[in-house]
Amino acid sequence: MERRRFFQALAAVGGLAAIAPLRAAAADRTIRVAEAINMAGRQRMLSQRAAKAWLMQAMGVLPERASTWLAASVTLFERQMSELRSLQPNADIARLLVEEAAAWQGYRAVLAQPATHASAMEVYRRSDAVLAAAHATTQAYERLASTSVGRLINVSGRQRMLSQRMAKDVCFARYGVETEASMAALAQAREEFVTALALLKAAPENTPRIRDELALADQQWFFFQDALGRSEASSGLKDIGTTSERILEQLNLVVGLYEQRFGAASQG
Repeated sequence: MERRRFFQALAAVGGLAAIAPLRAAAADRTIRVAEAINMAGRQRMLSQRAAKAWLMQAMGVLPERASTWLAASVTLFERQMSELRSLQPNADIARLLVEEAAAWQGYRAVLAQPATHASAMEVYRRSDAVLAAAHATTQAYERLASTSVGRLINVSGRQRMLSQRMAKDVCFARYGVETEASMAALAQAREEFVTALALLKAAPENTPRIRDELALADQQWFFFQDALGRSEASSGLKDIGTTSERILEQLNLVVGLYEQRFGAASQG
């Protein structure tokens, strides 16, 4: 009897040992989907940040910092495109990544051109084309995750993009390219940012740490709004440039916390 129990226990242990790697692999896939949503969403932001930095250089606003922001945005976008190619769980996402890469190649070429009215028009057009392609990819990854936390990663990630889009819109308006369209886009982006921030703060999935970091993002939003309201002042664009970077840093932290929350939920 004892011998039979011993072998039953041994078999159970062996079964658990076989199941454990399968569970770990499933959790790893889930975490990778969360990472992909974050990364694909960050591409949206980089499409707008690159345009902002290019325009700041063109206008001689914090040119050294703008040059650094532009170079960093281009480098990170291309590195993430390479990483996302390894996260292609279905044919739809593979197709979207090909389309995004094609849109990016044209945009990257324009970003390397000297600033003229014509090249600024191209930056305006192509930055939005890359944004649309990156958003479609992000949405596809979110559908794959099919969880409320996956949705929060996407929404908080889009806040990063909106912060850079607002700064970009002000720069285009000041540069005299698509001024009316830029101001209309700015107003829409502000409205969307406020709505999404309220949604994030009310999310039941929030941890105490996430709530604290969202409160800090709210503070950075106050400073960024103030800078946006002073865009016509002599230091207005400089303040927009610096505050847009500070709120971006804070929002990036929030997105990372949601990504961690996704992984914790999947393992729980």
